[in-house]
This record gives sequence, C-alpha cells and structure tokens, in this order.
Amino acid sequence: MTRYITAFFGTFAVAVALAADNWPQFRGPGGTANSSVTGLPEKWSDTENLRWKVALPGRGVSCPVIANGKVYLTASSGMTDTRLHVLCFDAKSGKKLWERQFWATGQTFCHPKTCMACPTPVTDGESVYCVFATGDAVALNSAGDVLWIRALNTDYPKMTNHVGRSQSPILHGDVVIVPMESQGDSFVFGLDTKTGQNRWKLNRTAEVNWTTPLIVEHDGQTDLLIAAMHGLSGHDPRTGQTKWTFEDEKCNMISSPLPAGGDVILVPVGFSGLAAMKLSSNAGPEVLWKSLKIGSGMSTPVVADGRVYSLGNRDSNVFCANLSDGKIIWDRRLQGPFSASPLAADGKLYLINEEGECTTFKLGGDKPEILGRSNLKDTILATPAIADGAIFIRSDKFLYCISAEGERG
Repeated sequence: MTRYITAFFGTFAVAVALAADNWPQFRGPGGTANSSVTGLPEKWSDTENLRWKVALPGRGVSCPVIANGKVYLTASSGMTDTRLHVLCFDAKSGKKLWERQFWATGQTFCHPKTCMACPTPVTDGESVYCVFATGDAVALNSAGDVLWIRALNTDYPKMTNHVGRSQSPILHGDVVIVPMESQGDSFVFGLDTKTGQNRWKLNRTAEVNWTTPLIVEHDGQTDLLIAAMHGLSGHDPRTGQTKWTFEDEKCNMISSPLPAGGDVILVPVGFSGLAAMKLSSNAGPEVLWKSLKIGSGMSTPVVADGRVYSLGNRDSNVFCANLSDGKIIWDRRLQGPFSASPLAADGKLYLINEEGECTTFKLGGDKPEILGRSNLKDTILATPAIADGAIFIRSDKFLYCISAEGERG
C-alpha cells in the first residue's frame, strides 16, 4: 500500500509544478493547496516582505484567484450585504484594474462570521466565474466585461440560505460546476461557460453542505467528486450523471476532499476523521486507511512530500502524518482558531489563524520545526493564494501581497 500511494504522488507533484504562476480556484491548481513557487518568505509584517497592500470595498471570506498576472477577488457590502463586488488587481503592483458591482437577488441572511462573498471564484485565465452566497452567478472576461449573469435563487426560489453558502465553483472544460446545497431545494449545476445556461442540473439531498467538489482524473477517466453529510459520490462532470455512491463513511460538511496523487484521494469524515480512498474505474472507492485523530474541523488538509498536514482538535493543533498509512509523525499546539486551510510551498507549511497570525513550519522532518512567525493583526478567514513569487492574503479589510522581494508597487 505504501509503495502504491508513493508512486502516484509523483504524478501529483508534477501536475502542481506545471501551474506555478497561476492559482485558478479554491486551494489552487487541482484543489491541492500546493505551489512550486520558490523564494517565498518565512515571515512578514506591515514593514517587512510586503510587496503591496490595498483596501477592499467590503467583507469577504472568498479567496483570491490568480491567472496571467491578474488577481481576482469578490467582496460584499451594504447594511444588509446586498451589494456584490468583483475586483481585479495587477499582481505585481496592486493597482486596481477594474471593479464591477451587482445587486443581490437572493437572501442575504447568514451567520455573522460569514457574508455573501464566501464562495471563491474560478478562472481559466480568459474569464472569471464568480458565485455569491445569494445564488447570484456572474461571468466576466479578463478586461471586466460582463459575459452573463444568472440569478439562481430567482430561477429556483425554494433554495435557502439560512446559515450561509461557501461551496466554490470549479471548472471542467467549458462547464462551470456550481454547487448550491442547503436545507431547501439543493442542486449542483453544470453551467455553460459561454452562456451561463444549464448544461445539466443534479438534484441533491436537502441538507447543509459547505464542501467544494473535486475533479479527479484516474484510470483514463474524469470524475466529479461531491462530499456531503450522507457520503461521497462520483459523477461525470460533462453531464452530471451519477457513476457511483459511497455511503459507508459520513463526510465532514465543511472540510473538502483533496487529491493525494493518481487515483488516491483524502476525504474528511465525521468531524475529526480523515480517510484515504482509492478510486475505481467502475465502482465506489476502497478505503485504504482511516484516522479519527488527524481530520480538520473547518480547514482542509494539505498533502506535501508524502505527508499529510492538518489542523485538528478544534483547529488548534497541527498534525503531520504519513500519507501511506495515516500514522502521526508529530503534532504541535498552536493558537487558534483557524478557518484558512494550510498551504505547502517552497519547503514550507503556512498556517494562518483567524487573528492574522501565521506560523511557518519546515516541511518534512521527524519533529516540528518553526521557521518564522508573522502577525498582520487582521481578521483572516480566507485561504491565501500563491503565485507570481508571492503569497496573496485577503482579510476583512485588505488584500496583502507578501514577497521576499518586498515592496515593488
């Protein structure tokens, strides 16, 4: 089993290396939260290793996405969170290239910790596709021209948003996959990237779900994986057709599934568990191992160099475990809580808590080694992005660009 997982992890690492300058979706290329960018700083502050910092027009839990030197971001503002923003910045200088604003058409009531700009956009470099927790979806080209708008809550008025949506869209070819799951009518939509119209619509169980779907290629085929309270399911991303369901494990409704190389995936189960599963070409997955200790509550784990790093125990401990069997190598108590997911890049593991404090660990080793500590003293719930030689961090009020080259804008 160890040799099996290790062999496929090499393919995973190559795929990440091919997308070093882009961070196109939630948790980056392929949803891996890995980057091959080098020369990243170990620590930073308002005066150290800060390339630029720009103010934002509203709140947001959505993450920045980056392609072709442009940073795309969403925000929401107004007394009742009804104004929706899409912004584009130059990655080198921080100059705002454009901003577009829209009125919310769906319900804006949610938990005070979140807001309507919670789902992370996705980009193919030519266009950016943004979904808001209101059920509003909009596509714009890289120049900021609106390509299409969909008011999904108007089309499907029985969809609800009592706590707040956070599932992010992902792309597969010319289909943008938009999950809209809650306690009311629940669907996953496959929208045409050119028109915004339904290519397909998948009915889902009426239950809350905040996990982002995952696209995985294995055995010469492509699967769309959706994790939910009742279990994991595999679908054809071109049609939405269900290929298989796996209800032996109840999935975490917040922490998302992630690729571990080849046909191996990691699936957060329960509230604090994590399972490694091997996908099959014609049936549901096989559980390779399961640990009830290293799962995450809010954030999604990351795989790097044959190891799994996760934030567990109410998101205040970092665990390092073997990818091959899930056995813990080391753990370290940290000051939490954490909402942002861990990132792996340049031989470093970055962990940012909700108060803006980042602890940077060295990847690998039999014991935890802290390389640096940073504190922006700002509220940070969104997972950062890495591209263009820098780390992009979004807070409630600002977008920061962290680079070892310092200020360049």
